[in-house]
Amino acid sequence: MNIGEVAAKSGLPSKTIRYYEDIGLIRPLRHDNGYRVFRTSDLHKLLFLGRARSLGFSIEDCRVLLALYEDDSRASAQVKALAQQHLAQIDAKIAGLRAMRETLGELVNACHGDSRPDCPILKDLASVTK
Repeated sequence: MNIGEVAAKSGLPSKTIRYYEDIGLIRPLRHDNGYRVFRTSDLHKLLFLGRARSLGFSIEDCRVLLALYEDDSRASAQVKALAQQHLAQIDAKIAGLRAMRETLGELVNACHGDSRPDCPILKDLASVTK
């Protein structure tokens, strides 16, 4: 497969595929003319990477996950530990977003939104917090 075909089948842009090659996540073969030749195994890795990235795993996490996937002697505990760590990061982000939403909701409720210049939202944004 050429890069256009593998891009269509994987759902990833060609630019992303080239980037994954540049950083060593995939290693397609090359024709004598320099064109990339993607094997079925390359497509499978790209699908794997696309799914992992859609779940928010970092590039380095993807590198580790891909290495674990390719290692038949791996312990699933290694994979689970990485996934649990990522899940904890997601939970922390969700907690942060909830706190952000609560604060912004309070500010929106406190603002009259009328023709007066007084605005608690702007006042809060301008305040120095510690």
